Amino acid sequence: MENVHVEANPWLALLIVVFCLALSAFFSGAETALTAASRARMHALQAAGDRRAGIVNRLLLARERLIGAMLIGNNVVNIGASAFTTSVLVELFGSGGVIYATVAMSVLVVVFAEVMPKTVAINKPDQAALLLARPVSWVVALFGPLTMAIEAFVRAILRLVGIDIRANQSVLSPSEEIRGTVELLHREGGVEPEARKMFGGLLDLEELEVSDVMIHRTKMRTISADLSSEEIVREVLSSPYTRLPLWSGTAENIIGVLHAKDLLRALDAVKGDAAQLDVKAIALDPWFVPDTTSLVDQLKAFLARKTHFALVVDEYGEVMGLVTLEDILEEIVGDIRDEHDVAVQGVRPLPDGSVNVDGSVPVRDLNRAMDWRLPDEEATTIAGLVIHEAQTIPDTGQVFTFHGYRFQVLRKSRNRITALRITPLARNPAA
Repeated sequence: MENVHVEANPWLALLIVVFCLALSAFFSGAETALTAASRARMHALQAAGDRRAGIVNRLLLARERLIGAMLIGNNVVNIGASAFTTSVLVELFGSGGVIYATVAMSVLVVVFAEVMPKTVAINKPDQAALLLARPVSWVVALFGPLTMAIEAFVRAILRLVGIDIRANQSVLSPSEEIRGTVELLHREGGVEPEARKMFGGLLDLEELEVSDVMIHRTKMRTISADLSSEEIVREVLSSPYTRLPLWSGTAENIIGVLHAKDLLRALDAVKGDAAQLDVKAIALDPWFVPDTTSLVDQLKAFLARKTHFALVVDEYGEVMGLVTLEDILEEIVGDIRDEHDVAVQGVRPLPDGSVNVDGSVPVRDLNRAMDWRLPDEEATTIAGLVIHEAQTIPDTGQVFTFHGYRFQVLRKSRNRITALRITPLARNPAA
């Protein structure tokens, strides 16, 4: 009977070790799958009625407790398997059994309980998370009290060394996390370049102000209300725009906005006799918005007022420019053109890789046109960027190098830089 008992022990030991390794693989794979699962996909599946996704979302709301339960379970079964294997091998081989047990368990745990389950989980985290969600919830419930006690103990220890565990807020804002995720997916080939730009433009709306995208007053096309009705009609017909600000006395005194369609209706009503028109009565009241308004707020305001056109003023009430719904949408989808648009002037690429740019060209427009990344936080236009970096108003012919580009001032009018040549140094090392 004694010989039978000895022969049966190795098989029992093997079964116990295999069972412990399977549990360890479960804990390792579950931790990896649940922490790597897509929160957005889980929320979408929960909204579609998937109960397993709801369990995953509840587990992730208490992430510390989830990870604590997985670690406790993993360590318990690993230590138990190692201790049992060591006792069995020591009985069979004497003191040398300790070495055999250490080597055997190290290989088994690393390969079958760590690397293999985590590799499977990280390759298909969503599917693995849904599959393991229910048993993981049972484990978390089982180890819940112990996990809470350990959390409290850890917090107390960390407070003693000056670390507040409650200050676990992410350094990145939600928009930065989304931007980083989109950039990563773009590099991996999951997001097309145009989609990446659209995502970036959408996230930028919260950070940009109308002053960043407005048409500057020096480029505004306006009409004097003091002209005769016939001249105003000719000006409107020759303009590529449907909405034109009306001014009286001085160009800064905007008294209304004339819509070409309203003008045509009024012209039809008087049988085409422009002399009978009262242009000021046809014009709409101007809408003025502060230059510090965010693009998100301005977009909401456009939708609420059901209008596409606003004049931008500074803190003193002076007109700085105008902004349209199209200007905001172009931040998301890129340049919008129709058959009446005038081709944007001011950016002229040269064969050697350099670009001649008018000083009034916005930095964001140049970045979009050339796929560059010049900073636009401190200046709206290219000329403003050069002046900001140079800390002076440069003279014609001066050359500056910053942000990986070479800037040469080609023309200057009084205190305004009117033309520059920009050369990317990475593309033209000789420059």
